[in-house]
Amino acid sequence: MPRDVIVGIDAGTSLIKTVAFTRDGRQLGDFSLPNSYSTSAGGRVEQDMSRTWDDTAAVLRGLAAKVPDLGPRLAAVAVTGQGDGTWLIDDDGRPVAPALLWLDSRAARLVDEIRGSEHNTVLYRRTGSGLNACQQGPQLAWLQAHAPQTLSRAATVFHCKDWLYFLLTGKRATDPSEATFTCGDFRKRAFDSETARLIGIYELVRLFPEVVDGVTVTHPLGASAAAETGLPEGVPVSLGYVDVICNALGAGLYDPAPDVGCTIIGSTGMHMRLAPHADAVTLNEEATGYTMPFPVPGHYAQMQSNMAATLNIDWLLDLALGVLAAEGVTRSRADLIHRLDQQVLQAKPGEVLFHPFISDAGERGPFIAHEACAQFFGLRSHHRYGDLMRAVMEGLAFAARDCYAAMGALPREVRITGGAARSHALTAILGAALECNVRVCNRVEAGAGGAAMIAAVATGVYPHMRACAEDWVSPHLNKPQAPDTVLATRYARMFPTYLDGRLASRSLWKQLAALRTGGDHV
Repeated sequence: MPRDVIVGIDAGTSLIKTVAFTRDGRQLGDFSLPNSYSTSAGGRVEQDMSRTWDDTAAVLRGLAAKVPDLGPRLAAVAVTGQGDGTWLIDDDGRPVAPALLWLDSRAARLVDEIRGSEHNTVLYRRTGSGLNACQQGPQLAWLQAHAPQTLSRAATVFHCKDWLYFLLTGKRATDPSEATFTCGDFRKRAFDSETARLIGIYELVRLFPEVVDGVTVTHPLGASAAAETGLPEGVPVSLGYVDVICNALGAGLYDPAPDVGCTIIGSTGMHMRLAPHADAVTLNEEATGYTMPFPVPGHYAQMQSNMAATLNIDWLLDLALGVLAAEGVTRSRADLIHRLDQQVLQAKPGEVLFHPFISDAGERGPFIAHEACAQFFGLRSHHRYGDLMRAVMEGLAFAARDCYAAMGALPREVRITGGAARSHALTAILGAALECNVRVCNRVEAGAGGAAMIAAVATGVYPHMRACAEDWVSPHLNKPQAPDTVLATRYARMFPTYLDGRLASRSLWKQLAALRTGGDHV
């Protein structure tokens, strides 16, 4: 039986997914389970590492049950997952504590101190990434100060996908993308001891694993993992890049044409540009965003990320559902979403201004403000629900423009993926706000697809990523949707007001934060 199937694993924040693809990128089947994590006081968000592996093994077994003869047909496995965070193991490979997730904000005060010091500019120039509480470096610094006993038992620090790769292959490793923005030098595509010193964790460099590029190196599936997953021992396993890079790869960021961007509209919003070499990377004055090696020699993905994208839409939907439920009317979120586009498109554009900073963790792109919060401007008595929802979508589009502007000129074309990419209203608003063509990627599992593409190149199915993208990505991009010129003109006039509003609100956010915590001064 030919080995003609590549499996991509995407261990996300919401779901742990596995997807089976043919060697030329056709999806055969998928299986997923909800991910589980806990939140507690002090900004703590943690995940049980052993359960994460058990769930991953379970989804692989579930995939095998859906795809006929998966084991005998399996050519390679690739793994990606949620980025940032801190996953610690001891000498024997056992977790020493629950993992800190990217949602964990306990290191926020430490980050504020560093960002307010002379170290921040130097750090940013080395990493190409703005320091944030979600990152492993600051989280390690927090553990060093507040939980040294945990670090004393640790031998290696991972990210989520690195932990799974270790259990699949026995190899302690991370990839170039996570090594760089965690505590590295983006030009070297590797960890950097001077960066560690600037963050205050020089003595913890011992915890960093080897950096392995999954595009060129694989390791065999181990016997224990084979027994737990039901997959054949020895099959090549590729360590994918972080999930956002794999999503961008699967959704079309890699393109020989210049000025192409990629936007992921999920729970968070991620906006990316591709730099063909290190000197093409644009670093902004506010020292925000990420620069990560891309799985193509010499290339980098620059990105700015909004903490909340569809979370803003979900909030307004749930508000309506709560009102209906109080009146004894039962509706599902799906019921409201079904009518959403029509409501938004019927509403007059630019009536209300919205800042989409609904996340409890504040905002990180293209500015960092832990106290940032969502806000409507310009409400009048005649405004209705459709006006508010249109303002929310316009706010997401302005936030995207804000992010792209921090990375240089606006792209001429943006590829869109993520759950909200199915909304015609949102994609039309986004294209007009960015004044560019929009192409929707209709591949549902772009992240797992991007990881599988890395494995396809690593195992010689394709000679290079460009050839792989022609088969795996191009057929899944819809035709370009040109922006509405009248709407684009209106949004271009409105965008400076959006910027003025967020700049003027920073002191207000701080005052509100102090009031919420019972502070008597700001």
